[in-house]
Amino acid sequence: MPAAPSGSAPCPSCGEPIRWAVTAAGNRQAVNAHPDPAGNLGVYADGTGRLRVRVLTTERPALEHAEWQAMPHAATCPRPRPRRTAPRRDRERTGTRPAPWRGWTR
Repeated sequence: MPAAPSGSAPCPSCGEPIRWAVTAAGNRQAVNAHPDPAGNLGVYADGTGRLRVRVLTTERPALEHAEWQAMPHAATCPRPRPRRTAPRRDRERTGTRPAPWRGWTR
């Protein structure tokens, strides 16, 4: 396997090199650091050097300008991280709740 590209970091689950990109909605997405011709993402660096990512759709199926084709890392990670769930709140209730405030009384 070739050396990891600059700017890549190891995946916390499997250790493969990944790069973080930003979607059009502003969310972060991990993509494989090496280009993949089977990928469905177009990745490019914007004017500030930040990686941007877009999905290759039927309206825009070809790579444009300086884009390179990549695969989302979540699709290829052999050991995906478990999703975080909210902690359970099984606690014993004690006391009574106060009555709701109903405004000033005169």
